[in-house]
Amino acid sequence: MSKQEIKPHTDDSEESAGEALAIEVEGLTFRYADGTTAVDGITFSIPKGEFFGFLGPNGAGKTTTIKILATLLEPTKGSVRVNGYDPTEQRTAVRGSIGYMAQSVSVDEELTARENLRFACEAYGVPAAHRDDRIEDLLALADLADVADSPAEQFSGGMQKRLDAATALVHDPELVFLDEPTTGLDPKARNRLWDYFRRINEQGTTVFLTTQYLEEADSLCDRLSVIKDGELVEDGSPESLKRRVGGQVLRIDLDGDESALADAASVTRKCDELTEEATVEVGSESLRVTTQHANELGTELLVELRDAGHTVTGFDIEEATLDDVFLAIADEEVRDLEAETEPMEASR
Repeated sequence: MSKQEIKPHTDDSEESAGEALAIEVEGLTFRYADGTTAVDGITFSIPKGEFFGFLGPNGAGKTTTIKILATLLEPTKGSVRVNGYDPTEQRTAVRGSIGYMAQSVSVDEELTARENLRFACEAYGVPAAHRDDRIEDLLALADLADVADSPAEQFSGGMQKRLDAATALVHDPELVFLDEPTTGLDPKARNRLWDYFRRINEQGTTVFLTTQYLEEADSLCDRLSVIKDGELVEDGSPESLKRRVGGQVLRIDLDGDESALADAASVTRKCDELTEEATVEVGSESLRVTTQHANELGTELLVELRDAGHTVTGFDIEEATLDDVFLAIADEEVRDLEAETEPMEASR
């Protein structure tokens, strides 16, 4: 597969020539005024109703792509269709068909949850006759009905995030963009927001998610595309990416200090059976070798470690995680993806 021509991954039985698309992108390029290329000729499409994850290291081009799709930036080159509209030529139509939840919360803390939603209804032009029903539906969906008439300043961070997402949905958009929506939340609040996103997707809303939390992408998304240095490099379901890119993880527990583990890692990297795609991580008491050939590697590696004087105390083959996928794709840049509190660069 060409790394710049990513199409939706489907089984043959699921393919349909007439499949309705929420997003169509062809050869999209964006360059800043200083000549920096943030997005470099990417091509992808997203079927309506999909929960789509867009992942990559900081500065890879994720937010730039979202801003183009949401009419906030104009592409340098290429074609884009969002819900059938051109974001450059038909901004009003695109904006009326999408919701956008940015990284920072935009609710008015002096207003109640109900008042925030009513204000959003007015801003989006929701017909007055439908506003009350829409507000009640969203309060229930966001699990805020019990605090509907409390000021938002009294809400926890997770509650404010759910209210913020609800305000982006008042006009019942076909597509919603979630740009790192759970950054800074504790695990309990994050899980509550995940449930919320699942519910809106189950009701038919297409979701376009960027996130720094690989567990979040694994749990929520039907399909993932990975962008690196402005180019799309991988695409598929979380499971297929873990199989195809991450392979399996060979965990080897060793008896020894930090120096012994470092030497064992060196022996491992020199093993004849270790292929170029494999990665080796050193833990406090073990090595983790990510490879698509774990079964073939295991026996040979154990013999070489024994011959080098190392004592193996445990050995297991585990399925890869998305963390392992990113180690394979982005190598050292995976650390940026996992930085839970570090904001993304505004210059991207």
